[in-house]
Amino acid sequence: MKKSSPFSLKERLQSFIPVFNGIKLLFQNEHNSWVHLFCAVGSVIIGIVVQLSSIEWLFLLLAIALVFFAELFNTALERLADKVEPNFDFTIGAVKDYASAAVLIAAIFAVIVGVVLFGPKLIAYL
Repeated sequence: MKKSSPFSLKERLQSFIPVFNGIKLLFQNEHNSWVHLFCAVGSVIIGIVVQLSSIEWLFLLLAIALVFFAELFNTALERLADKVEPNFDFTIGAVKDYASAAVLIAAIFAVIVGVVLFGPKLIAYL
């Protein structure tokens, strides 16, 4: 059994380098991520204006995280599939379609959350 090395804050911080690189690559290469970001920032601003409750903030942030989570996994799967089989393959095409459908479902969920949270507040605000 391999003995684990002592805790190193420097190594823990360095382990975040690929994380931030993945986020950077997402925004550099995926145009839809900018749409998601615009909607997320807009939703947060509206949430501040209408003074969401704590539980409403949790639902909003969960919806935002779900969309980015789905987009990241969709992008990773598409890149891997294109590397494994650069030519058209029906099965790989179907897998990529499933992954992009997951992003759409997450986005629809986020819109529903937005309507439920903001609809009544914006109507009352006007």
